[in-house]
Amino acid sequence: MMLQEAIVPQVSDTAEHPRPQARRGSWYDLQGEWEIREDPEDKGRKEKWHETRNAWEATIHVPCAPEFDDAGEVASGKILWYRRSFEWKEEIKELLIHFEAVDAEADVWLNGVRLGGHSGGFTPFTLPAGEALQHGRNDLVVRVEDTTSVDQPLGKQSWKGKNFLCWYTPTTGIWQPVWMEAVQTTYAADWHITPDINTGRFSLHTTLAGVTEPVYVEAELTFQGEWITTAGIWLRPDKTEGTIELEADTDSADFRVYTWSPEAPHLYDIELRVVDADRRPLDELTMYAGMRDIRVENGRVLLNRETFYQQLILDQGYYPGRGMSGTAEQMEKDLHYVKEMGFNGVRRHQTIADRRYLSMCDRLGLVVWAEMPSAYRFSRKAAANLLDGAREMVEKHYNHPSVIVYTLMNESWGIPEVYENGAQQALVNALYYQTKALDTTRLVVGNDGWEHTLTDLLTIHDYTSDAGRMKAGYEIEEELLHGAPSLTSRRQNYASGWKHRGEPLLISEFGGVAFGGAEDEWGYGIRPQTKEAAWERIASLIRTVQDTPLVQGFCYTQLADVEQEGNGLLDHDHQPKFSIEAVRSVLNRRKNGFVFD
Repeated sequence: MMLQEAIVPQVSDTAEHPRPQARRGSWYDLQGEWEIREDPEDKGRKEKWHETRNAWEATIHVPCAPEFDDAGEVASGKILWYRRSFEWKEEIKELLIHFEAVDAEADVWLNGVRLGGHSGGFTPFTLPAGEALQHGRNDLVVRVEDTTSVDQPLGKQSWKGKNFLCWYTPTTGIWQPVWMEAVQTTYAADWHITPDINTGRFSLHTTLAGVTEPVYVEAELTFQGEWITTAGIWLRPDKTEGTIELEADTDSADFRVYTWSPEAPHLYDIELRVVDADRRPLDELTMYAGMRDIRVENGRVLLNRETFYQQLILDQGYYPGRGMSGTAEQMEKDLHYVKEMGFNGVRRHQTIADRRYLSMCDRLGLVVWAEMPSAYRFSRKAAANLLDGAREMVEKHYNHPSVIVYTLMNESWGIPEVYENGAQQALVNALYYQTKALDTTRLVVGNDGWEHTLTDLLTIHDYTSDAGRMKAGYEIEEELLHGAPSLTSRRQNYASGWKHRGEPLLISEFGGVAFGGAEDEWGYGIRPQTKEAAWERIASLIRTVQDTPLVQGFCYTQLADVEQEGNGLLDHDHQPKFSIEAVRSVLNRRKNGFVFD
């Protein structure tokens, strides 16, 4: 094949922005066709493939893992090299190259100069081009190495070479967007927006890069086009970070702070500007933020000080033909179904969502449980990988008001002896404390499903398929809080040495009723033979959970069929199996707040 021509990047439509929560005026899309080359003998570095310009044997559509249909006819393997050429003709000081997710080990070169690397297949990283950027043609090369090591956070990716039970096709390579931003030498490198409902303020903490002289950083807060306040701070080379306090009270007859909730997902707009001493612009970002408070009190979850009953659905984050690399249209379609069915949130299970997905939840009014993908062995390497990955997960989610819970481990995966093993309990607690140190504004679940140590919520997984038997298991309060109420797992709620300390109780996985598709598709319980029987089982299980007094919410398994699993409310094409109105009718039995006719 011919060597791919260099493409001149174009300023892209902001509707498809890969980071909608914080946008600069222009960004450049590197999604689309890339060259790809397999390196089964791991000789690419020695032969300096990052410097050569000869044609490679195949192309791939980025982002999409080569294991999935929409990637095209591409190379496959555990070591892959990607190349994309582009023309650059603008006069700029710096170019930031953003990788939203590359599974799992990435090294990046621009014009033969190594920019850096990243370890971890689910979290984003950014590399400045620096002096490697050339006026004219530029060659961007990425080497990716992936393994199915169980020390590596894998989430739902099978490590056995084929799918089994609830584990799916592995994902290799660049599976979330790649894009670029042109900036000046001095620019905002990161930002954290923290709402405080008690004072009606947003605290905007920002860190600048490339500060060589005093600069002024200011933020302007508006709500639905109405100006509220502007505030700022001076930063200098020896103090490159600081916090701007923004009063969120609106100056009107209806003097109040507008909060974010599923019923009313109000968002404030923020313009962050960096200027030099002569007020010449250096950087500008358009952001949004939500005034939202989540906490637990007296066995209840409170959202904005009001009791919040959560009705979530488990979203595995796999899409037809694309695996985890959903398009914006696919994500939006799914989330609209979630909202239309009457759920008020999603538990994003064992994968870390695209920022566009998170932004859609912000705007639609869907709470999100963010979850760290699991490793499957307890080892020093696995512990380090999980701690690093969880830290980066928090950074990615921090500014999204929809995110209210971090789940750090699931069903004792990777910590099989956590019930008695002190070291494994310590790992869960280390993850918990690290997360709390980085983010005090959200709830944290240490080990979801059973065998809890440190946790803000008591979460139970129960795939009992008979509603009557499930109800009977939840009638004795002592067993429900302190024992092993799940008739399917029979695992203790708390690890040895730990006990219930007043945490709200949620059934964070249940249901999983398989229907439709092939008869051998996997689900929980005996497979119903008719659509009516399947729906009645689903509805009766939901009603049973809703009617259990101590339960403060639930997460139904699951949103859509995935590969060998047939237990979704949507089928493999992500079309509804059951009446949207019927689902909404059952969920509306438990509404938050007042219901007005």
